[in-house]
Amino acid sequence: MIFIILTLGLLIGSFLNVCIYRIPRGESISFPPSHCPKCSTNLKPIDLIPVISFVWTKGKCRYCSEKIAIRYPLVEILNALIYLILYLKFSISILLIKYSILTSILIVVSFIDYDYQIIPNEIVIFGMIFSFIIHVVHNFKGDILSGLVGLLIGGGLFLIIALVTNAMGGGDIKLMGMLGFSLGYKYILLITLLSFIIGAVVSLILIFLKIKSRKDFIPFGPFIAISSLVTIYYGDEIINWYLLKIIS
Repeated sequence: MIFIILTLGLLIGSFLNVCIYRIPRGESISFPPSHCPKCSTNLKPIDLIPVISFVWTKGKCRYCSEKIAIRYPLVEILNALIYLILYLKFSISILLIKYSILTSILIVVSFIDYDYQIIPNEIVIFGMIFSFIIHVVHNFKGDILSGLVGLLIGGGLFLIIALVTNAMGGGDIKLMGMLGFSLGYKYILLITLLSFIIGAVVSLILIFLKIKSRKDFIPFGPFIAISSLVTIYYGDEIINWYLLKIIS
């Protein structure tokens, strides 16, 4: 089963690369077929085997020798490893499906936000529709109520922050709303807290290393994504630990 999970993660990771490349350019993710961006040659199935094709061609296009970015196999491996981690925690279940697709969405969001400082509406809308379907299948009444409250809290908090500080973009607000709807109010509160902690720590490190200056824009989407992954995996443990600290 682990082999199947990893293979599925790699294959979906390959598709995520298509989304990361095409969506911000306004291109269709299904047409035209995968091709080399330099020589426009349509890629054959042998060119599309996740990771293996990259290693076999030594990171170059077979037709024009154009270098292929290392990001492509890294995204595939990252997605596969996250799927494996989620499988080890949730086994085969509706939660595994929910969290696997959600984390794949967050991978796409992170790379697009990093490259273009945008979070496309199409991705957020897909996340909302997918989450609604999962709510219907899993626990409609309970999940929908918690999701709607999470939507208001997640989107509302970031909207207030954006109005007061002008530090958040519309994409961050919509992403947090989608995550609130998907994960519920308890988890979205934790994601909000963790995203600011992780964002502050990483930003200070980048400034200290002079990679970024105080005036440089640092996309917040990746911090939300990392916080969401931590919350999905350790959310209950963190919340219970915090509640015990309060009680004691």
